[in-house]
Amino acid sequence: CVLQYLPSTAVNTTLQLQELRERMRPLNISAYIIPGTDAHLSEYIAPRDARLAFMTGFTGSAGTAVVTQTKAALWTDSRYWVQAKRQMDCNWELEKDVSVSSVAEWLITEVPPGGQIGFDPFLFSLKTQEDYDVNLESSNRSLKSIPANLVDQVWKDRPPIPPDTLTQRSWQMKVEHIRNEMRDNPYQPTALLLSALDETAWLFNLRGNDIPYNPFFYSYTLLTMDKIWLFLHTDRVSEELKVYLNASCEGPLCVQLKGYDTVLDNLKTYVAQPGVKVWIGTEYTNYALYELITPQDKLMTSSYSPVLTTKAVKDETEQRILRDAHVRDAVAVIQLLMWLEKAVPEGKETELTASEHALDNKTQLPSDGCSADIISCLLFPVFLCCSPTNETSRRLTVEEMYLIDSGGQYLDGTTDITRTVHWGTPTAMQKEAFTRVLMGNIEISRTIFPSGTRGVNMEMLGRRALWEVGLNYGHGTGHGVGNYFGVHEWPVGFQGNNIPFRAGMFTSIEPGYYKENDFGIRIEDIAVIVPIQTKYGHNFLTFDTVSLVPYDRKLIDTSLLSSEQLQWLNKYYETIRKLVGPELDKQGLHEEKDWMLRNTDPFMTSGSSASVSFLFLNWTFV
Repeated sequence: CVLQYLPSTAVNTTLQLQELRERMRPLNISAYIIPGTDAHLSEYIAPRDARLAFMTGFTGSAGTAVVTQTKAALWTDSRYWVQAKRQMDCNWELEKDVSVSSVAEWLITEVPPGGQIGFDPFLFSLKTQEDYDVNLESSNRSLKSIPANLVDQVWKDRPPIPPDTLTQRSWQMKVEHIRNEMRDNPYQPTALLLSALDETAWLFNLRGNDIPYNPFFYSYTLLTMDKIWLFLHTDRVSEELKVYLNASCEGPLCVQLKGYDTVLDNLKTYVAQPGVKVWIGTEYTNYALYELITPQDKLMTSSYSPVLTTKAVKDETEQRILRDAHVRDAVAVIQLLMWLEKAVPEGKETELTASEHALDNKTQLPSDGCSADIISCLLFPVFLCCSPTNETSRRLTVEEMYLIDSGGQYLDGTTDITRTVHWGTPTAMQKEAFTRVLMGNIEISRTIFPSGTRGVNMEMLGRRALWEVGLNYGHGTGHGVGNYFGVHEWPVGFQGNNIPFRAGMFTSIEPGYYKENDFGIRIEDIAVIVPIQTKYGHNFLTFDTVSLVPYDRKLIDTSLLSSEQLQWLNKYYETIRKLVGPELDKQGLHEEKDWMLRNTDPFMTSGSSASVSFLFLNWTFV
């Protein structure tokens, strides 16, 4: 391994690999698996849970690493191949298949027969553990559960848990609602175990700051018909919060505060009682908790807990304030785009942080930061999507297409929006690809469907215009979004394991297209599912788009759009004027309102490109 020939962005991992291998030897394991998640199987994780990044140098949001005594490998998807090559040193090899079967095949090659493969059961979902077992069962290699994480043992400067106390907002009605769902369930569970961080946060109307971009705190909850156990870091709990949770009493609406690390012992004690049955959602329960619930007649499973399925449907107040958050977010994005348009003719080198533009301008209600890493995409020197840093930022030109995926955590709602722009003259291919992506977005947005339809059954509408000319994209078409919660809120969306759509759910709609070594496009809007009157049928739904920022007109070839698509687009632009215009007036942003009006001019005719002379400068973050 010759480190001096690596990019300056690569991280030297020699020392941590050496120390990890030393700890593997006495445990008699031939390999150790390092997932990129936490004990709650979260999508976004706290810095102290970024074990994959510490061991590999790779900071992408998806990946799995495996270390043996002689080799180390990382598996991640195509979004991150370029990033991984730039961040990993020569101790690591990159594998380009993210499936468990691919990892298992590599393990069978590298681990001798009879060898054991170590893993932290807190970081494995039930399905992940099962998939490894299935792929390894005939190979004479086996998994070995090691609850004391080995990476933590070598991570000497592992970040601590933030010291702040938890924040509060009312919860008793939610507890009773979930208990009613437990009573109504024919399998008669006596307890519900909540493992996903957003489950506990939603149930108690609490927010924290343990996880970047998501207002969650480390916690588990065990809820029975007459008891509530909340497992958290009790040294951070204020007296005010104890009063809020009725923590000093013993009744059915009194929360018993337990230490975060005592969840295993308390669960084991509860399960040992006769006649109990614990309900878990398998998608977000880690294997360490699952394996304690024995025998099987004491276990009840569903893909998602009743908390997640209940939380997915927003009530009228939640819908209203989440819509309001998107109006304010639109103002911030419009200010950014207009600022870029002014800066580009001067060729300015832009150095701004997310808070300097995307967040400082979010007014009326306080913002609590970004809802995710800002994703900035451009040709670099191949098409690269990343969260820009000093190492990846560069001066931008007027000859490239640019994609910006951003969002904010308002105290009344979470936003997520992606716009793709070109600040010069797009090629015919770029314009056609953008228009076909837009057509996919519109086709889903204008679809009318029966209540209870699954998103996976209409997902192809987002791809059809691309498929017609042999194009496609390799990511999902949409995900749920929360009210000051996760920017990717399961179980809503267009994938096969998402729940059926119902009125009141919010989802993103985000088709795209990415041409390798050239450019990338994504158009992402958030929409709420609403009832619609049809001529004959009842109980039908459609999407109402709540993201309110116009698309880049110079990239739209209206000759490709149907009359129905043009009609939808013009109506959407009328909505932007109606909702965002008054907010711009209220804030005294007259120049920004003029910009918005110019960019929402109706498309009058089909068969010609809708072009406006806009120039854009890339937004780079340092």
